[in-house]
Amino acid sequence: MSSLMDAVRAGRTAEVVSLLDGMTDIERRSSFPELKALRKELRADQWTAEARQAYPALHAAGAACQTGAAGVASWLAAADMRWWPASPGVLIDVLGDRAPAWLGDVAHRIARRPPTAQVPYELMAGLVRLSGCEVPTTEAYVHGWVDHIGHVWQRGDTVMARLRKDPHLTQLAAALFETNDIGSRLAWTATEGPDSWTEAFARLTAEGALDREATVGACLARLLRGGPTADHRVFLRMLRALGLTHDEERAHTADWLALAADAASVVAAHAQSVLASLALDGELTSHQLVEMSGAVLFRAEKKLVRAQLVLLGKVIARDPSTAEELLPAAAQAFGHEDSEVQERALKLVERHVRKVTAAEVLEELVAAADQLIPALRRRAAQSLGVSPAASDPEPYEEVLPPAPEPVRVAPAPESATELAEEVGALLASGGDVAAFERALDGLVRHACLDREALLEALGPVVAQRWWDDANPQYGYSTDDYFTRHHGLISPAHGLELLLATLRGKVLTSTLHNALQRGTVTGDCGHSPLTRAFEARIWEVAYRIRTEPLPFLLSTPTWGTGLLEPDELVARLGTYRRLQARVAAADFAQALLRVRRGERAVAEAAAGRAAALGTVEGTRLAQWLAADGPAVPEYRRRTSGNRILVESGEMAELQGDFPPGFRPLGQSVSVFRDRWRCYHWSDGIRPHWLAVLPEQRELVAVRMLREVSATAVDDSRGDAAILPQLAESGGEAGEAVHLCVAYGLGARHPEDRLAAVDALLVLAARGQLDAGRLGADLGQLVRRGAVKPSRLVDSVRTAAATGAHGTVWGVLRHALPILLADLATGERAAPARGLADLLAVAAECAERTGAHEELPHLAGTAERRGSSRLVAQARRLHSALAEGVAA
Repeated sequence: MSSLMDAVRAGRTAEVVSLLDGMTDIERRSSFPELKALRKELRADQWTAEARQAYPALHAAGAACQTGAAGVASWLAAADMRWWPASPGVLIDVLGDRAPAWLGDVAHRIARRPPTAQVPYELMAGLVRLSGCEVPTTEAYVHGWVDHIGHVWQRGDTVMARLRKDPHLTQLAAALFETNDIGSRLAWTATEGPDSWTEAFARLTAEGALDREATVGACLARLLRGGPTADHRVFLRMLRALGLTHDEERAHTADWLALAADAASVVAAHAQSVLASLALDGELTSHQLVEMSGAVLFRAEKKLVRAQLVLLGKVIARDPSTAEELLPAAAQAFGHEDSEVQERALKLVERHVRKVTAAEVLEELVAAADQLIPALRRRAAQSLGVSPAASDPEPYEEVLPPAPEPVRVAPAPESATELAEEVGALLASGGDVAAFERALDGLVRHACLDREALLEALGPVVAQRWWDDANPQYGYSTDDYFTRHHGLISPAHGLELLLATLRGKVLTSTLHNALQRGTVTGDCGHSPLTRAFEARIWEVAYRIRTEPLPFLLSTPTWGTGLLEPDELVARLGTYRRLQARVAAADFAQALLRVRRGERAVAEAAAGRAAALGTVEGTRLAQWLAADGPAVPEYRRRTSGNRILVESGEMAELQGDFPPGFRPLGQSVSVFRDRWRCYHWSDGIRPHWLAVLPEQRELVAVRMLREVSATAVDDSRGDAAILPQLAESGGEAGEAVHLCVAYGLGARHPEDRLAAVDALLVLAARGQLDAGRLGADLGQLVRRGAVKPSRLVDSVRTAAATGAHGTVWGVLRHALPILLADLATGERAAPARGLADLLAVAAECAERTGAHEELPHLAGTAERRGSSRLVAQARRLHSALAEGVAA
């Protein structure tokens, strides 16, 4: 071994540099193959003490012993060198004797690497300085430059001082405005003073170090590009710090119009204020103001919409000749979703309509007034001098999505190769119940038919599994991996167990023990569902090892988990013909899945099952002949601000079922059961529903606390199961409706959207109890478990799909509970949230033509004042009194 390699392995970086200095180019190149081999050796296990010691010296030596710029750049920025690199000073030292053009090439190559490559800025800047090349303006270089300038507390100077001394200030400042996600880095320093990037740029622009026109234009262009919130804040603050003159603002009118239309709210507000100043000074044409209004009045931010209407009123008051052009622009707000905005726009039109003389403009205003809510529509007709339309209103028609059609589970793949591909896809990215059940049945069938062919096809799938390695690097065995801690925590984990069993990696005794005693540790509210799911998987694994099954009895017919009775009878007949021994857990799951709700079909199948003359046939016949799934006793309990549900025992699920399934019939207690547990895998929840496809209420009771956390504790993702809960079978009772109620009040939009989907699915299937859901929502808002603002977003989304009747049916039961508190002086819901709920209810009532009396509404509507709460109460009261569909 050469002295250079000895020094590299020992990590003596200073000695390595000294040796490299004394070597010729030929000697360096001849050493590179050994360095490359050492890198490969260290990369196999780069976390050892020897690797950490050698990497810095190897980093420096490998860069010095190559002649190609591309190779050196790749070596310098390599991912495996990132953890223990040589210092930038050492790297610059060993490369410093190269030609300037070559150094510049390397500098630009490493600067083009993504920021995630974490190439040190000091290295890139040092190479640029040595080579004298043009400074790179890549994302990685600009990020590094910003961090380098901003870390002033380490050096005692300021951002201003460091920028002023930077020889590449002009180029890098221009590049800064073009760099993505730079706002958070700029905001890391102070927001004011010499350490502020915004103030530093403003002062350097005033001094002439930066071109003012170019800086202003770049700042506006960056705001027009959009991006993260941090970028908006920093560059808007910089724009304000630049202090644009009136002439500069006028020169960028087109930019302000674009920003007011499409920029983030805070940026659009600034642009609107600039345009308002120009308009009031007479420097914005009516056409430009119409263009601006057409964009701003359709924005979601009510503050911007109100400000735009105020601006139009001021301009018309200053110059009455603009009324004929600007009033139709203001009338666009007649179609706004907020009735208060509609009323503001109508007041503006009423105030200035007498200044309009052109008949075509009046006709345009009359046509626009059709978008107003009924009460304002009649008022507009009077103001515009036309008679209200006397035609009979069109009957309201509810628009609901079509009820979901169940998807039939496809037969298991016929070839082992196709099955292996599907198993690999499930392990990599998961899948639905149908895909899992198809793969599970396929593994059982092929393990029975041709085990060797199946193992050969599965070879690439298991090749990357740690447990398939002859010498696993983990500190526990394959058996421990599947049995310790919490058992099978996901469907993919269950498939892995079957693969490991096929490969002979799990002991038969382990499979037998798990089958007899289970592996689920601890008792929580969900463990009965998980025990039932994994009991079948362990049984399948054990039978694959000892007595392979020809196929599974419990494979569902439909993606929801339901199994048709005739199919199960036919499968039992095949088992009898093959003289195959039925697996207990498989048969138990088949019983829980078989459809019993359609009594005629179930009773006919029961007769055929009894005719089989087998024990399982007789058991199936008795099961099908029973009067459908038993229903336990449910009762409500409160825990803090939550409303939860408990259920009693179900003897039907305990007597003749295997031990792994009997806990399904145990009672559920809010206080006795443990709810903090390990069931963090979202992928297993759809399979819980597939365990009991005709008894979703039992599953909902056990999931209710987690779903409630989306509203009460602001958790994320626990409501994603709600659409599948709505599509499942069985009674939609208290637990199901409470799950939907909590989801509608969830903290995160994706959870609320899932709850809206569930609401619409239940309504489309005719299973929604609007009175129950509305009362639940009223109580949850009253108790503080659901925030009104979140509920408003959900019901507004549902109404926007066309389900105004469904939403009204829910709100008509929720609002009396909240209005009662307001009437009695009890702690009421926040006025703003309640006002928004009343607004949605009023819109739904107007559209559906609802005509009824809502308890406590009249008292709220008769209150003094003109607050939004009172205004919306009056609107709803008026709509219900008239009962005319919009």
